[in-house]
Amino acid sequence: MNFASDNWAGAAPAVMSALARHNDGFSPAYGTDPLTDSVSATFNEIFEREVAVFFVATGSAANSLALASCAKPGGAIFCHSGAHIQVDECNCPEFMTGGNKLLSVKGPNGRFSADALREKMAQVPDGVVHHGQVASVSISQATECGTVYTLDEIGAIKEACRSRSVPLHMDGARFANALVTLGCSAADMTWKAGVDLLSFGATKNGCWCAEAVVFFDLDAAKSFEYFRKRGGHLFSKSRFVAAQFEGYFQDDTWLTTASHANGMATRLAEGIRQAGGRTAWAVEANELFPILKRSQMEALQAAGAKLYEWPAEGLAEGHAPASDEVCVRLVTSFATTDEDVDAFLKVLSGTV
Repeated sequence: MNFASDNWAGAAPAVMSALARHNDGFSPAYGTDPLTDSVSATFNEIFEREVAVFFVATGSAANSLALASCAKPGGAIFCHSGAHIQVDECNCPEFMTGGNKLLSVKGPNGRFSADALREKMAQVPDGVVHHGQVASVSISQATECGTVYTLDEIGAIKEACRSRSVPLHMDGARFANALVTLGCSAADMTWKAGVDLLSFGATKNGCWCAEAVVFFDLDAAKSFEYFRKRGGHLFSKSRFVAAQFEGYFQDDTWLTTASHANGMATRLAEGIRQAGGRTAWAVEANELFPILKRSQMEALQAAGAKLYEWPAEGLAEGHAPASDEVCVRLVTSFATTDEDVDAFLKVLSGTV
């Protein structure tokens, strides 16, 4: 019953097989190897155009270095108030961007609207040196609430970005999970909707250590290799990151693992509702946030369930946790089984 995080799961068999397959012999270092070139070509196929791909070790590095490439003196980066870059990255984006400031845009269900973004950006008017400059906008897909932006919502946010001539960044730590939910292509969810650069996450979905920054504007990518090197994320043995991506993409493993994780989250949410519980937000990817009796959470933990208590902010009155309730975060992964879900639900319903 390990629902603490998809980061707790191991690597998918296809990924581990690829790592073993490419372990023999010698290969050029620092991303000049044939396998890295081959995987870069696969990224082109996935996104239906030529893209510039840069491997990094962590999602925080991908986000921070991507935003650094968009930084301006006195720059302002706009993101949701609950975004990972705002809450969970130890101010790394602000450090890596040389002091660009993260400005929060509020919105329900982990998302902000184009109108809310325009209103917030208006607080940093063009040509007023005292207020700095609008530098970039970042959205999370899927969000920290486990919800997903629709293609129309992304397109509308892009129009707001165009009104101030700034790029749109997507934090895709759970990119595949969102993609499976929308049932669209990777191109549809990114550059066709207006995304300029992407933090492409794979570690949470079955890789061991494989993240990438993807640029859809090749000119904007020209100096990024220097940001990556200066930030300490140029791998010497890059082929081992490439190997993970090779296994990840082979036979659509990445979509299969994401679909399984999403399905387990949906099954878990349905069981919680049948037991009389509720979720703080809609379950649209592989994270869910049930509101349980505190006694239920304690019983689950006593039975060995791994989960986190989570702040339930911005919920409507009557839906927010009562004094004897608590909001928890559950995350499913490619490794979550039907037995895990059933065991959790049995404890929750008191049938164990």
